[in-house]
Amino acid sequence: MITDPNGMAGRHLLVVDDDDRIRELLKQYLARERFRVTTAAHAGAAKRLMDLLDFDLIIIDVMMPGEDGFSLTDWVRKRAQSSNTPVLILTARDLADDRVQGLSLGADDYMVKPFDPRELVLRIEAILRRAGPRQTPIREVKMGECLFDLERLELSREGRPVRLTEAETQLLKTLALNAHGAVDRYQLSPDTADASGRAVDVQVTRLRRKIEDDPRNPRYLQTVRGVGYMLAPD
Repeated sequence: MITDPNGMAGRHLLVVDDDDRIRELLKQYLARERFRVTTAAHAGAAKRLMDLLDFDLIIIDVMMPGEDGFSLTDWVRKRAQSSNTPVLILTARDLADDRVQGLSLGADDYMVKPFDPRELVLRIEAILRRAGPRQTPIREVKMGECLFDLERLELSREGRPVRLTEAETQLLKTLALNAHGAVDRYQLSPDTADASGRAVDVQVTRLRRKIEDDPRNPRYLQTVRGVGYMLAPD
C-alpha cells in the first residue's frame, strides 16, 4: 500500500514555461511524484487556467514571449483569488538582481536552470508544508441519484449498487478526490501507454452512461477543453 505521510499526493501544480520540452519533462516527473500537473505555454494561458481552476502551487519561468514571469508573478500576488497561492520561479536567469526582483514580487522561492528534479521536488514540498494542510478529504460524492463512496469505492444509484470496472473505479476515484477541479488526461492514466488519452475518453463515456441522466449533455462528469475532465458533484 502506497502511503503519503507528507500529504503531497494530489496537490495541483501549474507549470508555466514556453519551452515544450521543459513543460513535458516537468509534467511527467512531477506526476510520478503523485502531484497533479497542469501546464501553460505563456502567461495568457496561465491566467485563463487560473480563472477556471484552483492551484496549490505555481511554477513560473521568467523569459517567455509576451508577458514575462516577473509580471505574471506580480499579477498572481495582486489577484484576490490567488494572492496566497505559492509561487516558485524556475528560470535560467541567475543574477542576484533577478533573484531579488522575483522574491520582492512575492515569489516563495527562486530556482535556477539547469536544475536537479529531486531538489525541485524538495523545494515544492517545503513550500507546501509552509502553506499548511489541505482540507479534510471528502468521504463521498453525490451526483443526483448516484452516490460514490470513496472509502468502499462503491457507486450506487437510488440505493442500488452500480457495477464498475476496475478502470472506471479508479477514474471516478481520482475525479472525486479532485471534485470541481479539472484533471488532465495524463493524470487520469499515468501508467498507460496511450499517450493520446483516448482510453480515458472511452472510460469517461462509459461512466457517463452510469451516472448521467443525459450522457450526451453531462451535468456531473464534464469535459474541460484543453485539459481533461472534471467531476462536479452536488
